[in-house]
Amino acid sequence: MVRKLKYHEQKLLRRLELVSWEAAAGSLAEVRALRRYRLGRREDYVRYKALAREVRTLARRLRDLGPASAAFRARCSAALLEKLHGLGLVSSRRSLALCERVSAASFCRRRLPCLLLKLRMAQNLRHAVTFVEQGHVRVGPEVVTDPALLVPRAVEDFITWADASRLRLKVLDYNQERDDFDLAA
Repeated sequence: MVRKLKYHEQKLLRRLELVSWEAAAGSLAEVRALRRYRLGRREDYVRYKALAREVRTLARRLRDLGPASAAFRARCSAALLEKLHGLGLVSSRRSLALCERVSAASFCRRRLPCLLLKLRMAQNLRHAVTFVEQGHVRVGPEVVTDPALLVPRAVEDFITWADASRLRLKVLDYNQERDDFDLAA
């Protein structure tokens, strides 16, 4: 057992503290999620937790509405399910019970590096984050350098290598699909 530091010792070590355990409120699950999904900033995870909590409370409020507002409840729950399904946070648009299972991990799984791993464009999450930060990946016509980008379902099919990426040229060489016109450029 380690003794508790005295006030002047805490004050001296305040600058050297790499991870603020008091700020994390002793949440080991949060630290595990930061490592598992390779989140660069703790604020992103806190924001995802807040969004997930808002979705769950909204789903509970819609569930608890009385029978007098059945039409309103059906319309709002359909809109909520449509929005969450479009973002890729729920698997189907059937039941409002799916909204109560939305968590911060659901948001983390929709980040661009996780989708690169799912599409087998990277071997592991560390490489996927590096590819995104170095500008090797584009979503639609735009090159993305922020690994915190949440990718909706509609845009998921447009994730590809950037035109100027060396990785794209290596993949084309490996598949023997590289065009002679690309060699001249």
